[in-house]
Amino acid sequence: MAEARTIARPYAEAIFRLARAKEALPAWSGMLQFAASIAVDQRIRELVGNPKVQPRRLGELLLDICGDELNDEGRNFIILLAENGRVEILPEVSELFEQLKAQHEGVLSAKIASAFAMSDEQLKELVTNLEAKFKRKIEAIVSIDPELIGGVKVEIGDEVLDASVRGKLEIMAVALKS
Repeated sequence: MAEARTIARPYAEAIFRLARAKEALPAWSGMLQFAASIAVDQRIRELVGNPKVQPRRLGELLLDICGDELNDEGRNFIILLAENGRVEILPEVSELFEQLKAQHEGVLSAKIASAFAMSDEQLKELVTNLEAKFKRKIEAIVSIDPELIGGVKVEIGDEVLDASVRGKLEIMAVALKS
């Protein structure tokens, strides 16, 4: 959802600056991922926006669930989100924070979809080629997508490298229709 990402971006950037200043990137990464996993729970989602549940109460409930997983700043952040009616953007905040963290550390995250399982050697070769192309360390997140028919599709940030049979067939279909 583009709107949620737009709303989440300033929060993620502020948390990233705070975490970087305090040299607490891994701690914040863990706290945000944990809080985001709670925020996507169906029972919590039903409470978000419910007029019978006051925002402050929702924040307190989230803090009770989080327990000791959050430090004082993390707890304040959850209360801030709850009071501003923004609990539902926690997953986007976490995702954007991870992107900022990876960028800061010089690492790019690559979502690699393959039609078939790749051997370790194939994956290593692909990652090496991507690192040479982007001149950055690549962290690969691999998934299997049989709809690709064959080949791979790589997403790094906004860039998509489609070397799949399905992608080539779609290009051919467009060319034939033109």
